Amino acid sequence: MQSERPRTLTTERTNGPAESESNQPSNQPSAEPPATPGAIDARFTLAAERTVLAWVRTSLGFMAAGVAVVYVSDDIAHPVVEAALGLVMVGLGCAIALLGAWRWRRTMAVLRDGGEMPGPSHVVFLVVAIVVIAVAIAAVILIQT
Repeated sequence: MQSERPRTLTTERTNGPAESESNQPSNQPSAEPPATPGAIDARFTLAAERTVLAWVRTSLGFMAAGVAVVYVSDDIAHPVVEAALGLVMVGLGCAIALLGAWRWRRTMAVLRDGGEMPGPSHVVFLVVAIVVIAVAIAAVILIQT
């Protein structure tokens, strides 16, 4: 039984079987054509697309919640607080969509050309924004009860 070396993810391959050490003499031509420079493995592009779609779903959720706060919720007594909270949520939804698009474009450029992947700072921003919005909603609920 031949031991396999660990496989690493790379952007240098095109679709095809995984690389393996073979017993073929080195003077025989390879059955696979050489990888096209700049070709991206489809799994990575599809993963990046799923990620940007998750950012879009999150942004749509924030925008829908902002509209619901303004037009559906009758529990907030102060219309200024209601409008401010709704506008902040819609604005945050727009910012999330833009950040997701930027991260997707950056990720695709890195997959194509090499370089460093986008860091976690945008994800930290999203988490902090969610916590701030949740605290604001909790404060409004506590003040009104």
